[in-house]
Amino acid sequence: MTVSLSRRQFLKASAAVGGGLALEFSFPVTSAAAAGAITTEVNAWVVIHTDDRVVVRIARSEMGQGTYTALAQLVAEELQCDWSKVSAEFASPNEHIRRGRIWGSMSTGGSMGVRSSQDYVRKAGAGARAMLVQAAAARWKVPVSECAVDKGVIVHQSTQRKLRYGQVASAAARLQPPKDIALRDSRDWNIAGKPLHRLDIPDKVRGKPVFAVDVALPGMLHASIAQCPVFGGKVKTIDASAAEKLRGVKKVLREEHFVAVVADSWWRANEALKKLKIEWDAGGNGNASNETIAAMLREGLADPNLPQARKLGDVGAALASAATVIEAEYQSPYLNHATMEPQTCTAWFKPDGFLEVWTSTQNGEASMEAAAKTAGLPLEQVEVHKMMLGGGFGRRGAPQDFVTQGVTIAKAMRGTPVKMMWSREEDMQHDFYRPASMVRMKAGLSAQGELIAMHTRIACPSILAVLMPERSANIDFTAVRTLSDMPYAVPNQQVDYAMRNGHVPVGFWRAPAQQNGFYRECFIDELAMAAGKDPVEFRLRMLKAGDKNRLVLEAVAKAARWGAPLPPGVHRGVAVVDGFGSYTAMVAEVSVSAKGELEVHRIVLAIDSGYVVNPDTCRAQTESNVVYGLGSILYQENNVKDGRIVESNFHDFRLPRIHEMPQVETVLVPTGGFWGGQGEPGILPLTPAVCNAIFAATGKRIRSLPLKHHDLRRA
Repeated sequence: MTVSLSRRQFLKASAAVGGGLALEFSFPVTSAAAAGAITTEVNAWVVIHTDDRVVVRIARSEMGQGTYTALAQLVAEELQCDWSKVSAEFASPNEHIRRGRIWGSMSTGGSMGVRSSQDYVRKAGAGARAMLVQAAAARWKVPVSECAVDKGVIVHQSTQRKLRYGQVASAAARLQPPKDIALRDSRDWNIAGKPLHRLDIPDKVRGKPVFAVDVALPGMLHASIAQCPVFGGKVKTIDASAAEKLRGVKKVLREEHFVAVVADSWWRANEALKKLKIEWDAGGNGNASNETIAAMLREGLADPNLPQARKLGDVGAALASAATVIEAEYQSPYLNHATMEPQTCTAWFKPDGFLEVWTSTQNGEASMEAAAKTAGLPLEQVEVHKMMLGGGFGRRGAPQDFVTQGVTIAKAMRGTPVKMMWSREEDMQHDFYRPASMVRMKAGLSAQGELIAMHTRIACPSILAVLMPERSANIDFTAVRTLSDMPYAVPNQQVDYAMRNGHVPVGFWRAPAQQNGFYRECFIDELAMAAGKDPVEFRLRMLKAGDKNRLVLEAVAKAARWGAPLPPGVHRGVAVVDGFGSYTAMVAEVSVSAKGELEVHRIVLAIDSGYVVNPDTCRAQTESNVVYGLGSILYQENNVKDGRIVESNFHDFRLPRIHEMPQVETVLVPTGGFWGGQGEPGILPLTPAVCNAIFAATGKRIRSLPLKHHDLRRA
């Protein structure tokens, strides 16, 4: 349900708040009835109009990964309605609380959007279908067993009488939901499992404002903020005299950890912010640098008393008896999420004491809780309008710092909506970064070239210690995954974890611990070379028959024609990494010119996610993972100097250009029986596959990123 402002009305309203381009904008308010439509809520997930249009409520967030459409497909599949009449809307976090958290989790991360809610959303669709059929059967006074459904039309089979969903929805809503619900077999799917067009694409193609940065309300003011450049620092003194004289400036707000300027346009707010004279208290972290961080990680690797994330067999004895021992050290830097949409939050304290918030969030309920806590209000007096996300990648999941800041600013401007938006520089230098990490690996090979022992030590900050301290322990499972749960059959394994938390805040970056796949799979290639074996065959010998890792490796080797001749100068690399409920294997084809210029020609990914709800979206996610991951391989890093992040914008945190995008092929091999993710697994094998291909092309082993620091000319 929406209240709409026409373009003409909106231009008139926005002229009073600083001008600028305004398009038609719709924002959610209360219920579908507000728009004059005759609708019936059959259950919390399914709303049916009298003209048979179906609205599916979505509790998860949409950041381009396709969850919005996939969940609607699952509900519609069980509902057996006409897909051409299906639309979707975000479930209200406020109503979610008022109705006892009826929509389950509102968190979208860890590739969990579909796989962790598929069961109950499918049951919601199936339950609604059963209630609709029961209502029709009651009207006809016939047994339910004599009725069938096809595309939202209920048919009494013996008399061929028909009723549309819209005709019985009101009666169905008064029935008790069924207790035992049988779900449709995936082999019978007509809507789920099909490459249907995404529901969110038309509005985006037409340029209809649907993101938090597009929110524009009558009388709205704008805010730009500055935070201490050194993480953990505070505001010491501020001289706002010059800024307060500038046109359009309404208020300069000083908080403990940030300063904000509120003005009648964001440009004016940001320009005034630059005029502030702020003295910051660095809090003792002003001397931190790349060098001090590297020393901290190396100290961790040298610690003789580290907790063990995995212990299998006797690694020490096996290494002592090995015919060949190989050692290597790998490392990777801090990384920004670099979402295209900077952190944004619009907050409005209404005169009646109700607080409304518009934001791009990966967790609507967490955003509402943050807003309520900041405002000092009960949850029932807060609403969060979930907008489409201009990129998430984990940044907009936890914490909700941007929501807290937006509400804090709005508290100082009660009665007036205020949109706070970070500058790109603020976004680049105040992230919760992918942790920098360092790993040391040591392995032993038998005389026959079999891997008999592997000892891994990893040092890195703990994401859980920063974001979820209540779940923090000596071992952060997000830091050791891929290393501690290696699928290869190696009789002696040990993984040690050195938790070393610096002052740089860390968070969930697309596929947390993604760099561990780089470490493990490149080292496995080193071992294959030392054993004199083909990299694919070396891995297959350590994967049992029936292992899903083996299945995807065999599938990708076949699709990429591993072992077949390649064009002159083109070389292949392979990697196998499972995670986020799915199994992936990748082959990369690259070439390196005489000048050391890398070109990634082709990426082939095989993935087993158990089930595939929308094949087109799954392939798009592979392409998304490739382009997102290529930046971290080729150029991207965040350096620390004088306690602060050096990089400030895309001129020094480069994104891949369109001509650098390789051909991407996705091989979907769903085996059923489990539900895996799609948004993150595709990035897991990318770095090692590319780096292993570089070794095949140049003879140079890449053990640190990004590649811009390496001379790739053939050794």
